[in-house]
Amino acid sequence: MMITFEGIEGAGKTTQIKLLEKFLKKRGYNFVILREPGGTIVSEKIREILLDHTLDIENETELFLFLASRSELVKKVIRPALREKKIVICDRFVDSTIAYQSYGRGIPERLIKTLNNFVIKDIKIRRTYLLDYDPKNYGIRFNNKTKDRIENNDLDFHKRVREGFLKIADQNKKRFLILNAFEPVETIHKKIIDDLLKIL
Repeated sequence: MMITFEGIEGAGKTTQIKLLEKFLKKRGYNFVILREPGGTIVSEKIREILLDHTLDIENETELFLFLASRSELVKKVIRPALREKKIVICDRFVDSTIAYQSYGRGIPERLIKTLNNFVIKDIKIRRTYLLDYDPKNYGIRFNNKTKDRIENNDLDFHKRVREGFLKIADQNKKRFLILNAFEPVETIHKKIIDDLLKIL
């Protein structure tokens, strides 16, 4: 079973994944936690390029770098883990590509979906937790001192990405659970656990 966490920058995905990791370990579940881009030697090197704020990367190049990273992760980690009946938890996956590269960058959504399907083939996501907040009202929350290349985009970009996530969620209501990223951390965690226990 595959579970993904999505949301704009600063939504608290990493915090919630760490809490979920502790819960699953305590309960004895067999699982693996991954991030995109990343998760393999090649994918981590691609991540370094994608997040390097000193680089000026064309939109199309960015898209194909994300897809290249995903291809490595799917073939070398995700598919083997699913075959072993592990729970696969991924910090970002295909929905991020649509939200960021289509809604954010303006690349046609149909093209991205076609390329995503080519890379992941028959892999299905069981549940997606979307940590949502409005950057128009709150600005973008950053935890690190130096913004990476994606974080460094202007507010309008992040607003478009958020709009993309909400539209994707609306089109996939059975898969998505939208969570208010400004609720207390433990409240969000409890909602995730309560939901997850229904499908495990």
